[in-house]
Amino acid sequence: MKLGLIVNPVAGLGGTVGLKGTDGMAREALALGAVPKSGLRTLEALKMLESLREDLVIYTASGEMGEAVVRELGFACRVLWHSEKERVTDVDKDTTSREDTRQAAKKILEEGVSLLLFAGGDGTARDVYEAVGESLPVAGIPTGVKIHSPVYAVSPEKAGELARRFLRCEITGLKTEEVLDIDEAAYRQGHVETKLYGYLKVPDDARLMQGRKSGSLLSDESAQKAIALRVVDGMVPEMVYVIGPGSTTRQVMAALDLPATLLGVDIVCNRQLVCSDATEKNILAAISGKESRLVITPIGGQGYLFGRGNQQLSAGVIHQTGPENLMVMATLSKIQALQGRPLMVDTGDPALDRELEGYYQVMTGYRESIMYKVITS
Repeated sequence: MKLGLIVNPVAGLGGTVGLKGTDGMAREALALGAVPKSGLRTLEALKMLESLREDLVIYTASGEMGEAVVRELGFACRVLWHSEKERVTDVDKDTTSREDTRQAAKKILEEGVSLLLFAGGDGTARDVYEAVGESLPVAGIPTGVKIHSPVYAVSPEKAGELARRFLRCEITGLKTEEVLDIDEAAYRQGHVETKLYGYLKVPDDARLMQGRKSGSLLSDESAQKAIALRVVDGMVPEMVYVIGPGSTTRQVMAALDLPATLLGVDIVCNRQLVCSDATEKNILAAISGKESRLVITPIGGQGYLFGRGNQQLSAGVIHQTGPENLMVMATLSKIQALQGRPLMVDTGDPALDRELEGYYQVMTGYRESIMYKVITS
């Protein structure tokens, strides 16, 4: 069996430090204290393939772009591309590049692998598409900040399961899915400009692959405002409220007549703004030693509460706040769009994900709520 693997080692760095993406921002993210997690999440995926170790060869790129995790688990490994970081003795080459991803993908395509696994976000999916197009089945391991493209599995473990089942011919169908990405510069200014770059072929398994992100309908605005008023009317003095990203949660800031960061995290106490566009460190400092609540909304169409676009709300933040202090907002149309699928969490901490499983009250109106199931992705 022949499997391709590419890891974008800087994917996801911008999440916890509030950069809303890592494209061209890896060094800044590292300077702000971001900790690389892409390799660890790839390791989680590859562990699902251990039953195939004796029959599997993994074709990959050097070092942290795949070789390191493959060798750590004892798989047969063939390195087809050495990253610029390793080839050049230059202090400026301290991270891998998009060109490394593209060149590695082209080399893997030439080897006739059955499937290419790649770890990253929407930018990585774009690079893979530019290199292989629809010539090769692929599947993404979600490790990035922005994961709008439905070419990713719902979690690293599910990516590994998907690859295992595909290699064993337990999944035989393929489907064509969109490669989407946003303009990160505009994103950091609060504007979402999504562009379709192309299509990739992925294994056809709705249980293991995530769906495309969908936005809120304009007709939902009145419902969003009603939910926001409920949150504001119930605010407790001295309680710290951490307001997560999303058009639904932004209505809370509007109801308070406070400036909002549409795609970031804001912190409020006593109905006053404590911190705008907060990073993980800002949040931990604001809630330290205080009662706090996380006000969040699931991603439309995908149903993620944590782990997609809100990495500032890290496992450490959730532990400190307490799972019992989650306030979930969602319009009925957003819930109905899930077609009965549960909400999901992917915090990067499997133990916390399991702790978060269960039924939660979801506010759908000023006096309306439903109980809805949450599972680990």
